[in-house]
Amino acid sequence: MISFLLCLAILIVGYFVYGKIVDNTFGPDDRETPAVRINDGVDYVVMPQWKLFLVQLLNIAGLGPIFGAMQGALWGPVVFLWITFGTIFAGGVHDYFSGMMSERNDGASIAEITGKYLGPVMQNVMRVFSVVLLIMVGTVFAVGPAGLIVELCSQSGASGVLTSLLFWLIIILVYYFIATFISIDAVIGKIYPIFGICLIIMAIGVGVGTIARGYEIPEIFPLRNMHPAGTSIFPAMFISVACGACSGFHSTQSPIMARCCKSEKMSHMVFYGAMVCEGIIALVWAAASCALFPIEGGLMTGLKEAMAVGQSGCVYNICFTTMGGFGAILAMLGVIACPISSGDTAFRSARLTIADALKMDQKSYKNRLILTIPLLALGVLVSQLDYTSIWNYFASTNQILAAIVLWTAAMYLRHEGKNAYVAALPATFMSAVTLSFVFGSKLYLGGIPFLAGIATYLGVGIAAVMLIAFIATAKKGAKAAQ
Repeated sequence: MISFLLCLAILIVGYFVYGKIVDNTFGPDDRETPAVRINDGVDYVVMPQWKLFLVQLLNIAGLGPIFGAMQGALWGPVVFLWITFGTIFAGGVHDYFSGMMSERNDGASIAEITGKYLGPVMQNVMRVFSVVLLIMVGTVFAVGPAGLIVELCSQSGASGVLTSLLFWLIIILVYYFIATFISIDAVIGKIYPIFGICLIIMAIGVGVGTIARGYEIPEIFPLRNMHPAGTSIFPAMFISVACGACSGFHSTQSPIMARCCKSEKMSHMVFYGAMVCEGIIALVWAAASCALFPIEGGLMTGLKEAMAVGQSGCVYNICFTTMGGFGAILAMLGVIACPISSGDTAFRSARLTIADALKMDQKSYKNRLILTIPLLALGVLVSQLDYTSIWNYFASTNQILAAIVLWTAAMYLRHEGKNAYVAALPATFMSAVTLSFVFGSKLYLGGIPFLAGIATYLGVGIAAVMLIAFIATAKKGAKAAQ
């Protein structure tokens, strides 16, 4: 338990110390923000800081810090290190700069920002890439909570239509249409703060329940791989745990809140702070997953068996064990609200990304309908695919996007003459992770034996070359400026 408490303390201190370093590196000032200058009553709406923080937390949280943390716990408590240091040095940096770069560019979506600092080719790639990712996210965060609701109804003895996955999926998608289409403060700004508070209370309940009921949270050291299948820690664990450490999906959500900040000085709490809060939530779920299930032969076999039955059932099991029946219902409702509140903003962000690319004004009901209906129709089609396959592609493309956005932030900082290594170093690490995964995974290159055998060397090597090239161009740029 010492390792868990130490990591928790590091996350909190990291927000105040390294988060402030990141904030000072960017240099927020008193300039007029897009929320004030462009205010259109639909997507550009001024909100107070506390509400921005809670909405941002729900936008980025989804199932990631819960399902992802549970997946990561299969490697054992070593996952605590990635959640803790990934949040502070990569995820927090990623989320902060994606939000602040958007603020400095009239609330532009991440694809447009990428194009400005990495060129038009990358801009078009990111337009397609981010919309595809957002549709996958929206779908995952519709199917996932629908399954959780079915699980909750089944556990309570309900039958018939209430235990139908299709029924709840339709209900959720209808809600997604409403939330994607109407003004951000009409639904999202009013109910998300309540859900955000529930999400935080739920995490506290699971964490306190795990400790109070005497479950032993294993220690990180000695470092060991406890995955039952022997899957290597690098790069697989860093792909599986995304939203609780570093997630490219967040860069598609941060511009939504960037359009609602009254002052740039709110951004440390809103963007970096929400990421740290999500890291804490992921840490709690990872700790509970490591503690509550039997460990056999130094392997997380009990957790693997529980997850094989279904992740929704595993979540219910953890909630019931740590908080009892009433607490389990409250926690499950929080877990359900969490992904739904990310799914609707995923589709909303997809709408805004396409609108930015097409220069399509979103004040018009007609223009919003033209984009909203096809996006949700695609979501319905994708929802019919195998859930595990969607999640696997989502997890990997998510981290690829994170690497691209971190490089974009590094280029922005270099352009502004500031310390670019705050973003360049985590960008290099995420590039090594994603490239190693791409070369070694069957998802992308079919598991070519030759490439799979040297995937890590290729990934790390190419990432190192990217960093060297960045340093070289940065030096040339500095000399040219003198």
